[in-house]
Amino acid sequence: MKKATLAALSIALLPLTASATDAEPLINGANTAWILTSTALVLFMTLPGLALFYGGLVKSRNILSILMQCFAITGIASIFWLVAGYSLAFSGDGAFIGDLSKAFFSGVTKGSVSGDIPEPLFALFQMTFAVITPALIIGAFAERIKFSSVLIFSILWLFFVYAPITHWVWGGGWLQDMGLLDYAGGTVVHITAGVAALVTAIMIGPRKSFIRGNTAPHNMTMTITGAGMLWVGWFGFNGGSALAANGDAAMAMLVTHISAATGALTWMCYEWVKYGKPTALGTVTGMVAGLGTITPASGFVGPAGALVIGLLAGIVCFNATLLIKQKFKIDDSLDVFPVHGVGGILGTFLAGIFASTELGLFSGHGFADGIESISQQLGVQVIGIVATFVYTAIVTYILFKLVGMMTNGVRVTEDEESQGLDIVDHEERGYDL
Repeated sequence: MKKATLAALSIALLPLTASATDAEPLINGANTAWILTSTALVLFMTLPGLALFYGGLVKSRNILSILMQCFAITGIASIFWLVAGYSLAFSGDGAFIGDLSKAFFSGVTKGSVSGDIPEPLFALFQMTFAVITPALIIGAFAERIKFSSVLIFSILWLFFVYAPITHWVWGGGWLQDMGLLDYAGGTVVHITAGVAALVTAIMIGPRKSFIRGNTAPHNMTMTITGAGMLWVGWFGFNGGSALAANGDAAMAMLVTHISAATGALTWMCYEWVKYGKPTALGTVTGMVAGLGTITPASGFVGPAGALVIGLLAGIVCFNATLLIKQKFKIDDSLDVFPVHGVGGILGTFLAGIFASTELGLFSGHGFADGIESISQQLGVQVIGIVATFVYTAIVTYILFKLVGMMTNGVRVTEDEESQGLDIVDHEERGYDL
């Protein structure tokens, strides 16, 4: 009798319990755990991944300057994201920029949610993207820029370029409304960083070592170590962009890996045929090209499509690198534009093709809502590419000019360049042998 009474009471209380639960935001534990992991992986891409990748590529007298720039930008971008970046990118209903309703993470509490994960976690995950994007740009003007210029430029660039374009694509802005496919940052991260790199490399001029043809990396072991970290971290970059622990995340990780592997092998073989020997530098650069190119398409394409994307990334980015350095004589020191910029453009375009569900073995997972054909989707993709390219180029040019006026020129003197930025900027040496 006692058991029956308790059972009846439990049944009677079920609706009350359910309604109380429904009144509270529901957090999915599995999704939360995965995005916590992804957030750590994306930060790992910058520190230490990108820092080591870039650090090994410069001369030994500039190793600490590169590492220091990556660390400083991580701090700058994080504080910027807290103060205004997150709010400008992800709040408000403006077509071109958000508002300041979430400035200083106002309203972002441990009880607030974004979808079915805690909002503080979503804000932190997006913060790691804001960290790595300006850090990518430093590869364009490495070994010849004042540290103060890097800091000021990074702050201004995040405010006037990164935050608005993030809002356009992911924060409810006009490109998102049009149906642009950019899963994890082809436009937001790679085109913006690549175009900014091209503009700043042209404006600052080539290194003395570039003119002399003496730009060999000082430590390829360090570069390959950093490249491996980038490959691993990219699983969080693309897989985490599903914002859930589900099939979308799994497929994004799978196609990311396929494209990276194909890009590395394609670049390696291309170089082998063209120059007689494959190099470690070419192989890891091809890997990064494959990763950057699959990024915008990673949530929309299938494995066979990723294979084609990685193949094209290796071929196109390889030739873009030769074109920039050998034909146009632009000293984009660490190949940011031909790898990230060109890769981002190519991947954003190809997403409009391989997202189609009507390509047989090469089919993807469908177009944006309201879009019914490859031509229609490609039209939107091209608009997104052109708008991102033009806006980034113009604003970056203005900002770099402004920084030059604020710091009495962005470039160090010839003597300082010869001495190395480790001593000039930081009074330290990377190696004391």
